Amino acid sequence: MKDNTFIISGQIVDLVHSRIFPGSVTVDDGKIVEIVPLPSAEQRYIMTGFIDAHIHIESSMVPPSEFARMAVCHGTVATVSDPHEIANVMGVEGIDFMIRSGKRGHFKFFFGAPSCVPATTFETSGFTLDAQAIETLMARDDIYYLSEMMNYPGLLADDPKILKKLEAAKRYGKPIDGHAPMLTGDDIKKYIGSGVSTDHECFTIDDALEKINLGMKILIREGSAAKNFDVLIPLMAQHPEMLMFCSDDKHPNDLIKGHINQLVKRALQQGYKLKDVLRAASLNAVKHYHLDVGLLQLGDDADFIVVDNLTDFKVLQTYVKGRLVAENGVSLMPRRKEEACNNFHAEAISPEDLRVKDEGKRIKVIACMDGNLITNTIITSPKVVDGNMVSDTARDILKMVVLNRYEKAKPAIGFINNIGLKRGAIATSVSNDSHNIVAVGCSDEEIARAINLLVLTKGGMVACSETEFAMLPLPIAGLMSLEEGSRVAEDYERTDKLAHEFGCSLYSPFMTLSFMALLVIPELKLSDKGLFDVTKFGFTSLTE
Repeated sequence: MKDNTFIISGQIVDLVHSRIFPGSVTVDDGKIVEIVPLPSAEQRYIMTGFIDAHIHIESSMVPPSEFARMAVCHGTVATVSDPHEIANVMGVEGIDFMIRSGKRGHFKFFFGAPSCVPATTFETSGFTLDAQAIETLMARDDIYYLSEMMNYPGLLADDPKILKKLEAAKRYGKPIDGHAPMLTGDDIKKYIGSGVSTDHECFTIDDALEKINLGMKILIREGSAAKNFDVLIPLMAQHPEMLMFCSDDKHPNDLIKGHINQLVKRALQQGYKLKDVLRAASLNAVKHYHLDVGLLQLGDDADFIVVDNLTDFKVLQTYVKGRLVAENGVSLMPRRKEEACNNFHAEAISPEDLRVKDEGKRIKVIACMDGNLITNTIITSPKVVDGNMVSDTARDILKMVVLNRYEKAKPAIGFINNIGLKRGAIATSVSNDSHNIVAVGCSDEEIARAINLLVLTKGGMVACSETEFAMLPLPIAGLMSLEEGSRVAEDYERTDKLAHEFGCSLYSPFMTLSFMALLVIPELKLSDKGLFDVTKFGFTSLTE
């Protein structure tokens, strides 16, 4: 038998034909060349590998080559990856970096063309991908779909720039991903009618059902910040063919613990059928995005996993194109050295730059919600010291700052509720979608210190007070680290731990903070250009 040929036996989970049977699988040169039923076989289960149907790899804070090493330990063999984050920082150069890095490991990355770079014109990003850039990307064989169409107001208004991007995807026969939180009625009909075929932004069953009934696929998201699994999993009972699992954003400390395998296990524990759950974890994504991922059929690539049983779902082995890439929770893929690339030109600031003159008026405060990307608005009186509106820890109304990272600029300042800090500050250069510096803290001095630490390292995450600090440097585009995944997870957890020691009550402080500058999810957000009312899709004043 050749070195690249092997036979593996066990209980074969044939998802395509909805059956489980004892048998053996013969693999030759990365392909499944024979599947033989047996009278009996070892009590382990051979099944299709898992697919994350929508994820920004950058959120793991490691490049694709390192992400792959972490994900295969949990049975993931492929991702549908939107390089939207690095594209906002570095344009096509960033997308090419992700594709190159992804090809350096034994894993299947399927990258899309980011449709909204920048997400809006109300913030400063590093690059713009116009309709011609999207046309060029759509023509490439290594671009598989048009990434989430976040600019639904532009689509609904028949913006010709948006329509050209949609037409480019259709012309090349590539799926179009959606992003349509709380869009209903005639608006969602028009949105779906334009060719948008998925949405991962459903927060309620009714929202999801309306979209399903119009033919849209729903991605059940469970990431580090947005967690919709518990609300949406009941859809599995009636609409398994319309569902996929995704993370959207997965921080390194969460990725090291688990991935799509966690959602599979939770769904099975709630009593949903194995075949339906596994469809959402693999087959539906393969069919929808036309992915070159094996489904444990004759002639397929040998992309499969072996699990101990159908209850604990411990992943014993992961194979990609017939190569054993992980065993018993240990990655067998070698580390790949990456080169740092960046676009970071912010300059240090002083506490005086953060002063906000009191005018005797009430202020609009962003009210964030743990585990949710949506915010509300609070109208209240500010705390004032020496004529400066300052953080009020007693009422948990803290000063928030967004600073342009691409050029020297004045910081934009607002206030936010439900962060919980009692001392210190936190800041990050990971801020969806333009990735300017976003910070929040208990004093102007601490906020300025946190921002200046990021300026010094040209990106990262930091928690600091006047005497303490913990930090995760992110030299790749201010988004990703050059270190090994477990080291990144440790540095992240240390920084996260200090944020919680400062009093932060959020499950994932940095992930939540990163979305407070995302102007395409309601209600009130802060960009580097000012306070933004998403419902009116325009800037609004800090005071009322």
